This record gives sequence, C-alpha cells and structure tokens, in this order.
Amino acid sequence: MPRREIASRAGGRDYGAPVISTAWTVHYLPGELPRPAAPLPFAVDLPRDWDGWLVECGVPPRTPFLLSPQCEYDVELNEFFRSPGMLDAAWNTQAGYARDLCAFLTFLWTARERTTWREATESDHLAYAHWRRRDPDGPRIDHATWDREVAAQNRFFAWQVTIGMLRANPVPQRERRASPTEAGCRARRAVAGVTPATYSHGADREKIECLPPASYRLWRDVGMRGFTPQGLPSPRFRGRWSARNATFCDLMVRTGMRLAEQSALTVFEVPLACELGGYQRFWLPPAIAKGGSSRWIYAPASVVADLVAYAEIDRTAVIAQARDRGDYRRWRRPLVVEDPARPVARTVRGHRIKVSQLDVDQRLRLLVDGPDGLAPGVFWVSEYGTPITRSTWKDLFRTANLRCRAQGVPLWVHAHLLRHAYAVVTLEQLQRGHIAALATMDGRQRDHYVRVFGDPLDWLRRRLGHASVVTTQVYLHALAELEMETRMALVPDSWEDPRPLVSDAASEDVTAPIGPAA
Repeated sequence: MPRREIASRAGGRDYGAPVISTAWTVHYLPGELPRPAAPLPFAVDLPRDWDGWLVECGVPPRTPFLLSPQCEYDVELNEFFRSPGMLDAAWNTQAGYARDLCAFLTFLWTARERTTWREATESDHLAYAHWRRRDPDGPRIDHATWDREVAAQNRFFAWQVTIGMLRANPVPQRERRASPTEAGCRARRAVAGVTPATYSHGADREKIECLPPASYRLWRDVGMRGFTPQGLPSPRFRGRWSARNATFCDLMVRTGMRLAEQSALTVFEVPLACELGGYQRFWLPPAIAKGGSSRWIYAPASVVADLVAYAEIDRTAVIAQARDRGDYRRWRRPLVVEDPARPVARTVRGHRIKVSQLDVDQRLRLLVDGPDGLAPGVFWVSEYGTPITRSTWKDLFRTANLRCRAQGVPLWVHAHLLRHAYAVVTLEQLQRGHIAALATMDGRQRDHYVRVFGDPLDWLRRRLGHASVVTTQVYLHALAELEMETRMALVPDSWEDPRPLVSDAASEDVTAPIGPAA
C-alpha cells in the first residue's frame, strides 16, 4: 500500500470526505492501529503487522507528520521527519520542529494566498517575522521563541535544498561571524558558512534564573507537601502523594537531571542502598539522556533514603493493588523482564533487548516479573500503579505553583529551574573549594592540581550532560549576579546628604516669622 495513503489514514481523523480547514495540523504515527469490529472497505489493504511494517520502513512510533488544511499528506515534506538527523533527535525535539514548521506553513496558507512550502520566498519569511514579532495584531512572541522557530524552519528548508527538492532556502541568510571565544585563522575557517539573518540576537542567553536552597524548600513544602508558609501541615491540603512528589523534586534539584531523564528512570537504575551513606552514583543511559549525553549521576544519602522509603511503602502498595486487579496482565505489547536480577527485556516477538537501551516510550511498556508477580519497570508510578508521564509531572508542578500562590508564596517554579538551581549551587561550591586549594600552592603545584582534578566548570558540564563547556558558562553569569547582589546589599547608602533640607527645617519651625525680623 502506498506510504501516502497509509500515513493519511494513520492520522486518526475522518474516514469520509476530507474536511477543509485553514491550518496545517501535526499528527504522530501511532505504535499500533485499532482493529474495527467489522472490516472497512479501505482497511483491507492495511498491513496486518503494523509495528513490523513500521520497522521495515524505518519509521519509529510517534514520528510526527503534517497534514495540509485539505487533509493531504505531502510525502516530500514529511520525508524530513524520517531524515537521519531527525530520527536521531529526541522526541520532544521532533515534536517542536513539527509545531514550528506547522506554524509557518499555516501562515503561508492563510496570509499569503495559499502559498505552498515549495513556493515560499524570502519575502514570505520576512512577512512572517513581522507578524510574529512586531505586528500589533500578531502574537508578539519573545526573542527566544522566535529564534527556536527560525532554527527549525531553516533546518527544514536547508535539508530540502540539500536533497534537491528546492533551489533556494526562503529563510534569509548572512555570513556567519566568529564568536568572541573563537580566535585564530584556523577557528575562523572552521566556523565559515551562513546562518539565518532573521535571528533576533536579543534572547536573554545570560539570564539564568536561580532558586536559592531556602526558597526551594519553601516552595517544595508549600507546593508539593501542602504545608503552610510557616512550615505546619495545612488542614485544607488533600494531596495523597506529597512524599513521592517532594522526593522527585529533591532528586532533581540535587542531581540536575532533566525532567524527561528523571521520569524515565527504571528500578534498575535508581540507587536503593541507603546503608552505604555519602553520595551514591548511578549511570544515566544514553537512550534517555538528551542528545545521548550518558553520564554518572550523584545522589546524596538523604535523598536515597527517601527513594528507599517511597519504593518500599507507597510504590509497593499501589502496585499490589494494581496487581490484584489484574491490570498488568491487560497491558498491550509489554516488554517483560523475566529475571529481576538480569535487566534484559523480552518483546512480544521474542527478541531480547537490554533495559538500558530502551527509550522513553518503550520504558512505559516495561514490566518486571518478580517473586510477587508483574510490576512496572519505571520507578515513578501513579496511584493506579501506572508509570507517570512527563506531562503529568508538569501538571503537578503547575498545581504546586497554584497552591503557593493561594498561600501567598511568591514563587513559580518549573522543572528546569531545579536544574538551574543545582548548577548554580554546585558551581559555587566547586569554585570556592577550587580557589581555596590553589591559594596554598605554588605555580607547579597548581598546574599539577588542575591536571588531576580538572576545572570545576568542566566537571559541572559533565554532570549536566552539556556537549560544550560554552553552554555551561551561562552559570558563571548567575554566580556573578549573585556576588554583585551581595556586594550591593553591603554598600552603605551614602548618596543622600545627611544635612537637613531648608524646606524640612522651615516645616519644623512653624512659628518662625516670615520676612525681615522686627
């Protein structure tokens, strides 16, 4: 069956005549197709083995694709999402590219007389830039959002030019300039090329939010635990999983993991040996680390103790209830670990794959067949014993923020802010110890010390999973801002003249005669 027809039907929209709309839409290829009770005329040619067909065509489930306002599937356009660079990207990156490209295509359709992506010109992109950023009736998006959209659209059109589908990129280009950190002729030659000319150059790349430990504890206790701002249990709080949610946040703020990374951890990766004390490290596999940035994660003993308590009490209780209901027996296409001591999963086809190689979506279908029966492989589970998705965690953060607002706590925290807090606090501690150690050494000893223990900024880069230390350098600006705030608070306020003003003196002596003395 032609790929165009299959993908059109996989969108899950109308089976009848196409519905004409005014916008392009984003869809995601399903992992499996529902089977109708009665055969439909057009479904007889659909592949019986849908997931096998996806593997044969090299299309992972949840791959995004776009449909036109006329419900048409453009093969050449959607081939972009099957390019090697996109297939290797994280799913949220693919979804973001699809949404940003969809926005531009919708603008071409609605505001540029149904111009197609093949007909788009630089004037179309400039008109789109004006509407998105400066038009009083437009969305007036910020610099960072616009730069992200330009990057996605530029990558799509540049790829189409590379494979010969387009003659020119409609995103205006300019010659790339070397950054201040790139010096020398060799570096300038290495960065030669072009870059989109419509970047805003106004994004706040040095603006890093920081959440001090005291502020974090206040937000966690009020928002996640349901305490009052005074630190007492609130009688109005009705949450049932405050300990689990607080432990999740503590692990994030003390390790710097991303939300997508931490929510995908399995029972084979989370450290659960609290008797060891100190910091316990575990390996974050490349299958769930952003950009394949696998690395060691260091969890403090206090957080490990909370993880153990959650695993042995709350998690065990909800899994037992779900097991009694037979929920796990009804999972479709599960990946089962038959030996809990050997983290290797078996697929429904009988193939075996290491748990460390499972991506985020596959981990949601992971079951472990232990002594008491089946249980989810993902560590964080809901009150129904099912894995908690990233979107659910985002909702919990929003609920916590609203709870803080209702209690008069002026804190609004998102998951990535906890990562920023970890980075700033860790870098400050490392820098302080590094400088103190170097101060007691001579030149030769300092050189040896740096070679052995490295640079604090590079150590933090590895913990955060950054590919380049340039990305990590933004936290140096946060440290500089904190230092300046401290110094400014200590500066005496000596701008005002301590002598009283003439008007003040006159107002104090209301009985003084006006005019020359008698």
